[in-house]
Amino acid sequence: ELPGPLPEPQALEALRVIAGENEIWRSYIGVGYHHCHTPQVIQRNVLENPGWYTAYTPYQAEISQGRLEALLAFQQTVIDLTGLPVANASLLDEATAAAEAMALIRRAAKSKAQAFFADAACHPQVLAVLATRAKWMGIPLLTGNPAQLDPARVFGAHLQYPGTWGGLLDHSEVVSRVHASGGLVSLGTDPLALVLLKSPGALGADVALGSAQRFGVPLGYGGPHAAYMSCRAELVRQMPGRIIGVSVDAAGRTAYRMALQTREQHIRREKATSNICTSQVLLANIAGLYAVWHGPEGLARIALRCNFMARLLAASVAPRLQPAYHSYFETLTFEADAAAIRKRAEAKRINLRYDASRVGVALDETTTLQDIEDLAWVLTGEAKISETPSEESIPSGLRRDDPILAHPVFHRHRSETEMMRYLKRLENRDYSLVHGMIPLGSCTMKLNAAAEMAPVSWPAFAHIHPFAPPEQARGSAKMLGEVSAALTAITGLARMTMQPNSGANGEYAGLVTIRNYHAARGDAGRDVCLIPSSAHGTNPASARMAGLQVVIVACDAHGNVELADLEAKIAAHRERLAALMLTYPSTHGVYEEAVQRICELVHRAGGQVYMDGANLNALAGLARPADIGADVCHINLHKTFCIPHGGGGPGMGPIGVAAHLAPHLPTHPVVPEAGLPAGNGTVSASPYGSPLIVGISWMYLRMMGAEGVRRATETAILAANYVAARLAPYFPILYTGRGGRVAHECILDLRALRDSYGVNAEDVAKRLMDYGFHAPTVSFPVPDTLMVEPTESESMAELDRFCEAMIAIHGELQKIAAGSWDRADNPIRNAPHTAEELAGDWRHPYSRAEAAYPVAALRGAKYWPPVKRVDAVYGDRHFSCALPLE
Repeated sequence: ELPGPLPEPQALEALRVIAGENEIWRSYIGVGYHHCHTPQVIQRNVLENPGWYTAYTPYQAEISQGRLEALLAFQQTVIDLTGLPVANASLLDEATAAAEAMALIRRAAKSKAQAFFADAACHPQVLAVLATRAKWMGIPLLTGNPAQLDPARVFGAHLQYPGTWGGLLDHSEVVSRVHASGGLVSLGTDPLALVLLKSPGALGADVALGSAQRFGVPLGYGGPHAAYMSCRAELVRQMPGRIIGVSVDAAGRTAYRMALQTREQHIRREKATSNICTSQVLLANIAGLYAVWHGPEGLARIALRCNFMARLLAASVAPRLQPAYHSYFETLTFEADAAAIRKRAEAKRINLRYDASRVGVALDETTTLQDIEDLAWVLTGEAKISETPSEESIPSGLRRDDPILAHPVFHRHRSETEMMRYLKRLENRDYSLVHGMIPLGSCTMKLNAAAEMAPVSWPAFAHIHPFAPPEQARGSAKMLGEVSAALTAITGLARMTMQPNSGANGEYAGLVTIRNYHAARGDAGRDVCLIPSSAHGTNPASARMAGLQVVIVACDAHGNVELADLEAKIAAHRERLAALMLTYPSTHGVYEEAVQRICELVHRAGGQVYMDGANLNALAGLARPADIGADVCHINLHKTFCIPHGGGGPGMGPIGVAAHLAPHLPTHPVVPEAGLPAGNGTVSASPYGSPLIVGISWMYLRMMGAEGVRRATETAILAANYVAARLAPYFPILYTGRGGRVAHECILDLRALRDSYGVNAEDVAKRLMDYGFHAPTVSFPVPDTLMVEPTESESMAELDRFCEAMIAIHGELQKIAAGSWDRADNPIRNAPHTAEELAGDWRHPYSRAEAAYPVAALRGAKYWPPVKRVDAVYGDRHFSCALPLE
């Protein structure tokens, strides 16, 4: 049902025609989204550079030092602006970050109260996501004026600073009252405002969060945008998401890694405190580098200019209109005749924010004096600019008086020459798809074609506010609709929602949809979710977040769901069974032969089947989840459909549902979807997730067509079986189907290496760096194994290069067994080897050549790991998530 394939030029032209249906108006809507300038040095060298956007989550820290350092700069920016000592490496968006903060506060607060308070001045999408998350977590949510809050009734509160309509309040007294009752407080903040405002830490907040979008990231019709979160030091163990920490390598040099709860979902599973398994790394890096490029003086200049423009507009419309709030940063609200103003605004192609009796105007770094004159006319009917701005709008008691961004990195890159070299130095410290295959099982690291990536920078898609009137975004709506139609054809499911902006968020959205369905049928008591033991760790974490009780189903020796155990668990929980979460093909890399029988058993008991679509690259074009028995399926667009992983994000996880579930999908408070009641809930800040990057998947689908999608799936399966067949004589393949074949990935069993050779899977992973490879997935889903997924994008030559590296490592193991290499001091145990190490004193019993050039091909093209093995234990014992001083 997909349209026929188009060559690159024709596909780009077809998408350009669609983009031309968008209308780019000047938007001063605000509500957490603002126009900004993306510095060209960052756009060209990071956003549009495959050396940055094709890297993956830094599970192998030694070859991820560049993006880890950039993320530390992001964390340092957040730490400085919020005045709190611990920051993470980003979250999905501000609304879901607020929901994560609510969960964090519930875990950490001493108060025994059951309810949580949300400031009515929060953005509407934040309130909606909080309400959805609170509903299924069993938390009563109170909303209102913080001044009227009774702290004894709540275990915590989330306040907005400045408020959604621009009002600027000192929340320190409310924070003190909540603290006195044993509660904790999170503050939703604007990072640009914090350049001028007293920090959340100075106001006493325990957690601060917000969106980093206005630090150089385009509006993109709603995303992708990085959220940020920081907290007090004693809450660090409760922090969701990734935290980048400072450690040392085996030579004692400073090195970076993911710290503390790096893979919490895989370790804690249903006891995990969050289902966040990655972050918005590419966007967080852009935001942090924006701060590096501008420095504290540049950010202050931008913030002061935004505030000046707001005060100038206030003076220009006086005395006819007066701001509703005396204190504000850059957003003005007026009590006014919205109808007359809207008519004049449309004549100027200007978008403002309206409700029944108010008009909001949010200014930004792109605002000019001509814009002020036009806005004055729109608001009053008189085009004039005041000679002087109105009086200061930031109270003296709320003005920041402490320095920010004092680290040298924020001061030394003032010329484009220096910034360009800094970015290239960071890029050179990373391994990405520009260097070679990244065979990470479960992650599908495939080609992000240049033609697919090109539309990301098109202004027609990048410069639309997510809450602009729909008639201005017809092109984006058409593009999203065509991707949705293709996904329904591929999955066989009746309806898609593009709202979930990550795979884990897609899981949560699907489970909420199932819960809505059961509740609508009078089956709200169905609260048990069956999950096979082979599942990705986010599955049980998402189920717990949706208020479901997780029951684990065993897998047999071949990696399949054990039918007898499944039947027993269904019988035990038949009346309460809500859903089964099933990954197909399974995370063990096999096609469950009994998958339709499994689905039938669940349906017969009144449950719904949730299919985790992480492995859709092994199905697309060959089999449809709906035909297999799925009622819900989330689709990782950053896997099968080519959105780049960006060093650990962005992602997109839209879900498809069967027709009976369609009325129960999530909706949105600002851009509601026809036929979906508000009670269905909201799972993301943006109505359509991250639309800017969905154009990548549109290009992939349009260039491939039905036959291309099918051929890609067949080639991915063939590549995995080729690797498995070549390596099986050297490393056992842990799971295969009845015919001895695997799906799109295979698991190499290395569990015997420790006893036989004194090495483990992690040692082999580090040794692969010396061979010029990123390692496969280590110890997941089975400890001491490597899960290999070659994808369809790699050539036979690259597959052979990987196989030959693994076979050579097997030969090195035989040298250890024969006694030729010392069991403790050998190239595998000491890997990776750096150029600096080879140039220094050499005290190993093996040669420098054996260490660095184990195969001759490396002499022509060698990737050098920038650091030796990073000491994880040291990093956690001496935890620091700030940039180290040199």
